[in-house]
Amino acid sequence: MPGLPPCRIPPSGVTLIEQVLVLAIAAVLACIGLPSLKRVLANSELRSAQTGLIAMLNHARGLAVQSGRVALACPSRDGERCSDEAGWEGSWLVGLRGERTGQLEGLPRVRRASPSGQLSIRSAQGRRSVQFQPDGSAGGSNITLLICHRGIDSRALSVKVSNAGRVRGDKATPAELRQCAGA
Repeated sequence: MPGLPPCRIPPSGVTLIEQVLVLAIAAVLACIGLPSLKRVLANSELRSAQTGLIAMLNHARGLAVQSGRVALACPSRDGERCSDEAGWEGSWLVGLRGERTGQLEGLPRVRRASPSGQLSIRSAQGRRSVQFQPDGSAGGSNITLLICHRGIDSRALSVKVSNAGRVRGDKATPAELRQCAGA
């Protein structure tokens, strides 16, 4: 048609400059968010270990009550026998106490690996295991298992077992946080 100007269609797509600008903004945002993400992951690992320990200890207590025998929860290096160490970083075992002090009778009833290699889990009082009596009490003394995240001294949780056998999770006290920093 004569007299009408030609129709111009604007080019579609993105320019190289726009793509580089978007990548630069994404990189800046990622650098800002990375420390927060590390804290979130560290908190998640701590909570997972705390929940796992509480479940394992409650299972050991229930086993003692149901079987009418002494049950033992202990750390293990090989996943088969209890180790005589205050560190609970490796595997955790639950079973009935055997003839030998601090060892299980036969194979463990529950075997669980520690959730993360970034965690340090130690018995604060140096107790090597937790024994539950047939009445559900944890004979001996109270025990605190301190869960520290390596490299982040300001974050720690604990699992406490009272002499009566009650198992509970808690935040680490300032004194326990200092123990994490020293470990």
